[in-house]
Amino acid sequence: MKLANKVALITGGAQGLGKAIAMAMAKEGADIVICDVNSATLPTAKADIEACSVRCLSVICDVSDEDSVASLFREIESTFGTLDILVNNAALTQGGAQNEAMRAKFYNMLTHPIPKASLGVTSNFPSEEWHKYWGVNVHGVFYCTREALRIMEPRKSGKIINIASIAGIGGLSAFHPAYCATKGAVLAFTRSVAIEVAGANIFVNAIAAGGILTPPMEAYLAGATEDQRNEVHQLIPLGRLGKPEEYASLAVYLAGDDHYLVGQTISPNGGMLV
Repeated sequence: MKLANKVALITGGAQGLGKAIAMAMAKEGADIVICDVNSATLPTAKADIEACSVRCLSVICDVSDEDSVASLFREIESTFGTLDILVNNAALTQGGAQNEAMRAKFYNMLTHPIPKASLGVTSNFPSEEWHKYWGVNVHGVFYCTREALRIMEPRKSGKIINIASIAGIGGLSAFHPAYCATKGAVLAFTRSVAIEVAGANIFVNAIAAGGILTPPMEAYLAGATEDQRNEVHQLIPLGRLGKPEEYASLAVYLAGDDHYLVGQTISPNGGMLV
């Protein structure tokens, strides 16, 4: 029980990777807070977490809204009185038919000997969508980190784990400039805050996920042709996508007390980026 007597907040924790991290931390004894904008998934996630014999607080929260985040943290302090671990997992990802078509076009260009050309994404990218991605993926990380540090700094203890992506350090998401830019910003933010708060015994690190079988990727693969599915797997030297549980185990390690990592980016990606 590596996380016994700890309280962990996982944003976007009611589904996908966030839920996998919440479950893994619950199994290690942590009391859990999950927040999500999708109210429909919260009750089931809460029940599954509580089945691990820990307490769970579930809250509807839009991390891009600082008032919503402030309200979330008031509930955390009212319920548990403290916070030991923050996992900034909530994020907008590339979904929808248009993005799936662009993803297929990009992967085809990478894996086949065809004439190269611009994908024409950035020149046609809507301003509204650009700002929406920054609101959730960057502002949300800042709002939650700021509130968490107000609890952790006086106690001189805490762990913050930012879920980023290889899109922030490599080129495998070139079909979505907003996602790449925001995940790169999360990594820079991680390094800056990590150095700032290390003296207060607060450890801040990032996981740059790559090749993970999240619901959006499952939806893409379900609608893809066999050739398109093979293109995805061909980009991964390991030959398969990572399971959410494989990423969750790393988050548990970073949340524990037996490491010396400060401001680091660890990237489980099956060899796509080495």
